[in-house]
Amino acid sequence: MRIRAGFEITFQCSQPTPLLLMVNVHPSCTPDLLTPEVISFDPAVKSSEYEDAFGNRCTRVVAPPGALTVTTDFLINDSGLPDDQAPEAGQAPVEDLPDDVLMFLLGSRYCETDQLSDTAWELFGSTPPGWARVKAICDFVHDRITFGYSHARPTRTALEAFKDRHGVCRDFAHLAITLCRCMNIPARYCTGYLGDIGVPPVDAPMDFSAWFDVYLDGRWYTFDARHNQPRIGRILMARGRDATDVAISTAFGRAELAGFKVVTDEVLA
Repeated sequence: MRIRAGFEITFQCSQPTPLLLMVNVHPSCTPDLLTPEVISFDPAVKSSEYEDAFGNRCTRVVAPPGALTVTTDFLINDSGLPDDQAPEAGQAPVEDLPDDVLMFLLGSRYCETDQLSDTAWELFGSTPPGWARVKAICDFVHDRITFGYSHARPTRTALEAFKDRHGVCRDFAHLAITLCRCMNIPARYCTGYLGDIGVPPVDAPMDFSAWFDVYLDGRWYTFDARHNQPRIGRILMARGRDATDVAISTAFGRAELAGFKVVTDEVLA
């Protein structure tokens, strides 16, 4: 299956403003690209790229005064299969986890494990460890939070999402990640493209999406507490401890978002 994906994002700045962008597909997806993924800037500006500590591709640029539009458009191959399912996947004791996985058990900016630990054990302490426990957490988060773009708030944490009971996809992911970590299940935040492929289309503008991975039986598995069902056509852009590590853009100064369009469509022809 082929997917056409891309975006057009415009920033408005009053003075030269350094930007850190995380808008490329993840290096693990590069072999699936059918056309080059070129990030273009209008007006043309100098940019540089590096790989961060989580293996994500990052772009540095200084936005000039006025409008800066960032675009890309590419084709990528996809298996057409939904997220892997492994209901028998088990949970390893913490002492047996690989060293590089341990960081995904710790609290982070948006995931307050210290404040939700007692709640997590009260809710899920009696569930079977492993896949069944993660599924129970996803079911809980899916039912507890009401999705709505009007509820978006970039500073909302997992604890606040738990209390507010509304939010957007990042809030579903943060709460599920936090509850998993409280139950000693490594969990990491993911962001990328997710179109309405294999599901009824949603009457809303396309956006980037957030989901999460958990570490079970020696590998990472994808879960999505917002949609709470296996999905087709995820295109990973970045992953980290929470949304702080994978922000689409970080401005070192004032940069207003003046335009935002995302495309993720299956190519049928």
